Formats: sequence, C-alpha cells, structure tokens
Amino acid sequence: MERCRDHQDVIDFIRSLYQTTEFIPLHEPRFFGNEKTYVMDCIDSTFVSSVGKYVDRLEQMIVEFTGAKYAIATVNGTAALHLALKLAGVNHGNEVITQPLSFIATCNAISYCGAMPVFVDVDLDTLGMSPDSLYSFLINSTTRTSAGCINKTTRRKISAVVPMHTFGLPCRIDEITAICAEFGIPLIEDAAESLGSYYHGKHTGIFSKLSAFSFNGNKTITTGGGGMIITDDHALAQRAKHISTTAKRPHPYEFIHDEIGYNYRMPNINAALGCAQIESLPRLLESKRTVALAYADFFANSNFNFIKELTQGHSNYWLNALVLENKQARDAFLKDLNEAGVMSRPIWHLMNKLTMFSNCQCADLSNANWLGERVVNIPSSAKLI
Repeated sequence: MERCRDHQDVIDFIRSLYQTTEFIPLHEPRFFGNEKTYVMDCIDSTFVSSVGKYVDRLEQMIVEFTGAKYAIATVNGTAALHLALKLAGVNHGNEVITQPLSFIATCNAISYCGAMPVFVDVDLDTLGMSPDSLYSFLINSTTRTSAGCINKTTRRKISAVVPMHTFGLPCRIDEITAICAEFGIPLIEDAAESLGSYYHGKHTGIFSKLSAFSFNGNKTITTGGGGMIITDDHALAQRAKHISTTAKRPHPYEFIHDEIGYNYRMPNINAALGCAQIESLPRLLESKRTVALAYADFFANSNFNFIKELTQGHSNYWLNALVLENKQARDAFLKDLNEAGVMSRPIWHLMNKLTMFSNCQCADLSNANWLGERVVNIPSSAKLI
C-alpha cells in the first residue's frame, strides 16, 4: 500500500536526519581532517600558485583512487572538460552529442571549442544519456565517411559524445562505450559529479578516452574551485599538462611557448585542501550512502519516487533526487521546503530550452522533458554527527 507523505512529513524527517532546527543547505563541504594543516603548510612554503608539491600529490591520489593511469589537475571542472574535448579532437564547426539534462558547464565547454551540442534523450532511471536514444540518432541521422561520422542534416562532423553521470548516478556507460566504438566517435565522460561512483566495479571516468571531474565547493570533496582530467593515454596526459600551463616549454628562466595554451593549472593552495579532502573521502562516501539509504527507506512505497542506483551501479549519491507527480506538485514541494529552511531545488532547465542552445538539433527528448518538470534535489550533505 502506498504511504502518503505530505510536505511536513518530509521536512520533519530531514530535520531529524540532520538533527538540527537551523537552515539545512542542499550540500555543504565537510572539513574534519588535515585541511588547515596542509593549507598552512602551503602558505608557509610560499608556493601557493600552480607549482608545488600538493598539485602533484593530488593528481597521484586521484590516480590511486580511480584506477586511471594519469590525472591532470585544473582550475575547475569546466576547464577540465574543455581541455578533454580539445584533446579528443573537437574543433570549430564540429558537433558533440550530449544530453539536455545537464549543468550548463557541459554545453559551455563544447561551445568553447567552437562546436555545437546535439541533444539525445536520457533514461528515466539514471537521468543520464540513453544508449537507445544515442544509437537511434546515429543510425538514422548520421553517415560514416572517410572524414568520420557526419550529421546528414547539418553535414557537420560528430567529433565526440559526452554523457554525464547525473548527481553521481552512473549512466549505462558500457553500452554507450560500445556504441561510440561502433561509430568511431571519441567518448568523453562528464564525471564532474561522480567521484566515488562505480559501474560494474569500475570507477566512472575510466570507460572513456578522457574524462573530467569537478571539485567545486558543493561537490563530494572540494578544493574550493578545481577539476581533474583522467586518462590512460600517456601522450594525451602529457599534452593536457602542457596546454593547461600556457604551453610553456620547460626552461630554468626563459619564457618559450610553442602553441596557444591555457592558464588552467590548479593552484597549489587549492590542491592542499584537496589532498586533505581525499584522505577523508571514504568516510564521506560512507556517510552520504547512509543518508541516501535513510531517504530510500523513508520514501519507499510512497507518493515520492526516490531515485536509486542501478543494480550494476554504485553511486556516490552526491545529490539525492526525488521525482514528483507533476510540475505543480514539484513547485508546491519546493515552495514549502524552502520556506521551512530546508533547501531544495529543481533540476536544471533543459539545455535545449536555453536561448543560446535553442537552435541546436534534438532527438526525441520525451524522457528529459518529463523529468525536467518533476525532479527535485533534497539536502545531501554528509552527516558527520
């Protein structure tokens, strides 16, 4: 029998979960380890910019945690994704297939390359790119030529596919990987939200040629602002590090730059914070899973649908998500919780409905449109009490 949970029930449960009568944010960072020690050590060293031991250490820690061979630290996740796209061969006038249910950074990074997004649908259960929608678009709307996979309508080259692991929920990345291999299109994972998420026992981000993570202040771990590229390709890793540091050739004192580069290297002081955060990552992930399981139990068999990981997936549950009955129910829910000091928010506006991307080509987006009117995020901070 379905249990009817009203909004006050939800507010009371979240307050009991976090044991507070104060304002409850959507997601706040937790600092309980060596953050102050490492940051002060960085300050004392005077190496606070893009050169310093903590940058190298953070990269190595991400390699060890994810299982990737190489990691390159950047100033933020958008910069990481921009460089990943560039390194994969996305050029001006190309197209990149992605999902409309995503944070703006995905499409911004595509645009920085002078490319245009093409939108395919998402799956209802993962909120991530639908392999069926991707395959249908490629079969029906593209043709293979010596120059690559070409869009029949626009005559532009499809130079990459970028799915996102939405809210840390792994999408069906193995199927997407197989489709990209069949059509000869580079795959780049937008893994910005999924540090600590796995699919079939493999960490997100290592299914593709390159991938990008974010360490923004609201992520599972934070460097204040920061991102990371991971790859198993040595040449791509070397090039990523080179062009993220203004393409400057190593030299004791000369400033010689051999191509257009980017000032995208993560500062050492941010990396110092990140090193301490990664030391605490297992505890943070355990706590966030405890929160998610409590939500799953509370909302079970109720009028709210709590989004859970796939059987073959393991989510970090970065942001917990509910699907409500309709847009009216969603808006009422958001109003009541936020007025009660329990922060909640709707999912992002679909990218194809934003002015700058409104003319982009779209597949049938029935699932994305349906979810866009119903999904909300509820407080998801690690509970360390």
